[in-house]
Amino acid sequence: MGRLFVIDLEGLVYSCKHCHTHFALSNDLISKSFHCKHGRAYLFDNVVNVTIGEKEHRVMMTGWHTVADIFCVSCGSLVGWKYVIAYEKSQKYKEGKFIIERFKVLGPDGGGYDMNQDEPMIGSDEE
Repeated sequence: MGRLFVIDLEGLVYSCKHCHTHFALSNDLISKSFHCKHGRAYLFDNVVNVTIGEKEHRVMMTGWHTVADIFCVSCGSLVGWKYVIAYEKSQKYKEGKFIIERFKVLGPDGGGYDMNQDEPMIGSDEE
């Protein structure tokens, strides 16, 4: 299979809940106001150490999008998706950005998040 290339980030990082591989710096966090089927999700400007799956069209609460699932490069866990195309004019800001599901990451404080937390969800994402 070959040697795995993993980037170690310095600073406050979000990492894989399963294998602790770094995904993003807290400075790349755009919004915590998104949600998906399993609860809250975060929108990031940039992520590392993920592989990008096949593009597919999905109907989300904010309209049609072309997205590609993203997976942890180390353990293969599905952690979120990348917005490739947003068809609604108001959603174009998402293009090229990444969603990581909150319960699949460890936060900058090293803590994990449960799916059943009773926090209000402001934004919306996946239907």
